[in-house]
Amino acid sequence: MALHVNANLALVSVIDDARRPDAPSKIDPRAELASQFIPSGTRVLDLGAGGGETLRDLLPLGCAYQAADSFAHGKGSLIGDLAGGEFQTSAAAQSDIVVALGILEQTIDLDALFAQLRAGGQDVILSYHPTNLLSGEGRAARSFVNHLSYFELARLFDRHGFRIECTAPVDGTQMLMRLTQSHRIAPVTACNIAVVSGSDAGTFGDRLGLHMINSVLPGEANVHHLTFKTLAQARDQYDLVVLGVGNCLFQPLLGDDILQILSRAKSAIGIFGTQYRELIPRPALDRVIDRLDTWYAPYEDDVLMYGRGRSNAVHLGDWMIDQFPLTEATLDDPLQIGIDIAADLPLDRTIQAIQRHKQVYSARLHPLLCALTSAHYAAYAEEASGGMPGVVSGKFRSMLIDIFGRTYPEKQFFMVERDAVMRYKARVHRNVGKVAARVEELLRNVAVAG
Repeated sequence: MALHVNANLALVSVIDDARRPDAPSKIDPRAELASQFIPSGTRVLDLGAGGGETLRDLLPLGCAYQAADSFAHGKGSLIGDLAGGEFQTSAAAQSDIVVALGILEQTIDLDALFAQLRAGGQDVILSYHPTNLLSGEGRAARSFVNHLSYFELARLFDRHGFRIECTAPVDGTQMLMRLTQSHRIAPVTACNIAVVSGSDAGTFGDRLGLHMINSVLPGEANVHHLTFKTLAQARDQYDLVVLGVGNCLFQPLLGDDILQILSRAKSAIGIFGTQYRELIPRPALDRVIDRLDTWYAPYEDDVLMYGRGRSNAVHLGDWMIDQFPLTEATLDDPLQIGIDIAADLPLDRTIQAIQRHKQVYSARLHPLLCALTSAHYAAYAEEASGGMPGVVSGKFRSMLIDIFGRTYPEKQFFMVERDAVMRYKARVHRNVGKVAARVEELLRNVAVAG
């Protein structure tokens, strides 16, 4: 008996003889299930076209169907002839997927068949009754000429360079499988990554940084987000710790808890700059940088002051500019951005609002960086230290020198040199791609060492 999946997904028993020449007209459960594995627009070669409602009638929109009608499927027939000269090589070459339902059990030379399928280069959708589900008299009654278990099937597929991409049960005795060629499958290794961002306050820069870090981490990564206030929640071990998401570190954040989480990592990178540099104890920052495989500094000032002579210090640039497209402002009304920039708007809406204005004054770093990609004139106000009079963050000065080769007086509008912004943005974009490659290299080395 087989199981037919009906419209309401209930399981209904049906006779498992849909492929026999004398079978009454009905939907073949294998064909119905196989159609769910096939994308729209696919060119399908069906090696097992049979009676009843065929696979062709069940295919999604835009599919092209060709059946190997000349092959007999009855008892004693040598479907192995598919590999002995009758395999439709030209038809297979013009298809995207080869479907073989009810074929394998009646094929004498499976190795020859799969050699042909491998040469064609297409994905294969097939059904099979493994001996784990059907054995003994059940197989004899169906005149099967081979008897493979799940393990033996997997070895057959592997021998010919195929991997099982997905499976589904047709009924209690047979399975449907989609195979793809091994070289198409990139190796995936699960990895645990801790990302330590500046704060959980949801500032404009921190929110941008979390978007940026996701773009350079592998898709298979299990990411544990932490802030400097939640480091006590860190796990015992990580494959990679990412310290910072483009924000800046300063004195209160350079404590032993940072060193402790870095000690739990098999590898570590830093993506952070510095601010209030007069207040930073050099030995504390040196200890942090020493623990990093690579430190990606957003500003050249950082590299010159703290990375000189280090092989692990790299000038990245402020990677958050990758979030801001070059565009043309349209509004003449000046925009003034204070310390408390609204955090309730979505990032895209905030970026659009800033980029509409030709003149932008900002007391926050990354809103000003956003404005530089669109505004004609810009001005800034450095952030003063609350604990030390006369000490300012220094971030604006570092960013402006990186972009324009010079700084500008505070609280005075200057003309934005658009070509310089464009060159800087292109350079940073290339560097961000190198960060992703470095992360992949570190995780690959960790996996091999493990």
